[in-house]
Amino acid sequence: MASRIARTLPLSAFVLHSYDWSESSLILDLFTREQGRIAAAAKGAKRPFSQLRGVLLPFQRIGVTLGRHASGEEGAAEVSNLRSADWSGGPAMLTGTALFSGFYLNELLMKLLARHDPHPGLFDAYAATIAALGDPGEARGQSALRAFEIVLLKEIGLLPDLGIETATGRPVRADERYRVLADAGVVAAPGATDATAGGATLSTVQAALASGDIAALQRVAAGALAELRPLLRAQLAYHLGTDSLRTRRVMLEAQALTPAST
Repeated sequence: MASRIARTLPLSAFVLHSYDWSESSLILDLFTREQGRIAAAAKGAKRPFSQLRGVLLPFQRIGVTLGRHASGEEGAAEVSNLRSADWSGGPAMLTGTALFSGFYLNELLMKLLARHDPHPGLFDAYAATIAALGDPGEARGQSALRAFEIVLLKEIGLLPDLGIETATGRPVRADERYRVLADAGVVAAPGATDATAGGATLSTVQAALASGDIAALQRVAAGALAELRPLLRAQLAYHLGTDSLRTRRVMLEAQALTPAST
């Protein structure tokens, strides 16, 4: 009884991806605040007059309720039937470069976040990042992306404490350079300049991250993009097993076709 009640309670969600299931239905990969990533079958969603067609859109916050598993047997499958979905309000649809950035976020979540692993803080950071991507200005979008990457790595346990040397336990020094290695944590790199970050930057990022204020983290990231970009790219490539995500390849190909707009 308890599990049945839990499924029928409204969930806050975003659509990460959708797959054709039949001529009229879809399988959705949803990111929910209450249950993490889940799969749901949206029966009839592709029909011309389905009210779901205008609701099950990426980057739009929705409220969903779930029913039985799509297999028809309790607990026999990971895919639940979508009973209802309603738009919960939010920013306008993303366009241009912001659209590619949004799909990049979705790809990160689908590859790094396990199913049924709730992360309310990460959900809130995602919502705030989508809102920031909709604002004009490339710098704002880049700082929002870096802040989200930091929160994501921290939430899934892959980011070391940036304010402490991992091996020694000593606080990082503001005037020293450090590498952040996926397999060794924060490591002093005296005299190095490439792929390193200053101790002052790492300490400031760690403080903003610990505060739980995504806006503060975005502001910190805005002032340290040159240091954070290679650091985070290396971290993500290590844990993803690749440094070339599909969305990034598509974005670069699109930019190559329209050099005047980049």
